[in-house]
Amino acid sequence: MSEASTPSRLGYRMPAEWEPHAGTWLTWPRPEGISFPGKYEPVPDVYAEFIRHLVAVEHVHINVWNRDKEAWVAGLLRDRGVPLDRVRFHHFPAYEPWCRDHGPIFLVRGEGPSRERAVVDWDYNAWGGKYPPYELDDAVPRHVAGLRGLPLFRPGIVMEGGALDVNGRGTLLTTESCLLNPNRNPSLDRAGIERCLCDYLGVTKILWLGDGIEGDDTDGHVDDLTRFVDPTTVVTIVEEDPLDPNHGRLAENSRRLATMTDQDGTPLRVVELPCPGRIENDGQRLPASYANFYIANGTVLVPTFRHPNDARAVGILQSVFPDRRVVGIDSTELIWGLGSFHCISQQEPA
Repeated sequence: MSEASTPSRLGYRMPAEWEPHAGTWLTWPRPEGISFPGKYEPVPDVYAEFIRHLVAVEHVHINVWNRDKEAWVAGLLRDRGVPLDRVRFHHFPAYEPWCRDHGPIFLVRGEGPSRERAVVDWDYNAWGGKYPPYELDDAVPRHVAGLRGLPLFRPGIVMEGGALDVNGRGTLLTTESCLLNPNRNPSLDRAGIERCLCDYLGVTKILWLGDGIEGDDTDGHVDDLTRFVDPTTVVTIVEEDPLDPNHGRLAENSRRLATMTDQDGTPLRVVELPCPGRIENDGQRLPASYANFYIANGTVLVPTFRHPNDARAVGILQSVFPDRRVVGIDSTELIWGLGSFHCISQQEPA
């Protein structure tokens, strides 16, 4: 693609997550997959609860392996009291359920009835080649773009949706530990990665945080750390226990945020979120984070972890989303897969 025909030059941008949705995309987890070793059984019920809240406000599109899996999932949702009138199934198979990272990134240009959409199809290599095979997961954006009849832009570099957060006005948040990791794009330096992000997402300013949290196998996705909640406000997690390994790295991220501005030079307003302490399963530290919430139409769905800080985190998020209903959903079983509600979902803008 020539520089003149990049999405940015054509007037496209990645919208903020709080902008109106046409729907949410999910990929249903498989019992044969590797994401929930030995603990798959409770996971479908967590999905059902998540979907129950989503269908109240928007359509839900679920990628499934085949027709038999569609029938099984539809039956489970009906049994759990989830209405199916806003649920659509698509036989777009993927090995693992992390649709934030292997799913389509939608772009928009224009407003109102003339608004146009497109899809960016980044290369996907399962977080640095950690979990092959992944060629089916990598193909999902092409299937969705074909279904919708949308232009498809292919930058030819590895990128995951969970590594990015945007304010919809030109500013993008990411982390050095992920995007500068040689297991993604070893031939690109920081400037090269920034150029790709600007060209393909329509942003003009990149804000770099440092490291992710312990237990995060993505090498530090920003959606476990810091999220835009409006064009100039971010929430960021902090670990109050100075003995916790996350304390220092999160404090460094907070120090960076305190000096950052948006695309217009306006200082960011920073709101702190607590951490849920050390959540483990079979002795393994899990990347539990209240920052992994998902913003739907009129609703914010927040992972909780049976911890005293759950109510505190939901309350803080309600204060920064005064016009939305903020709901905590138990993610204790889901986090065994090393991700939560933002990791499994991908918004489709209206």
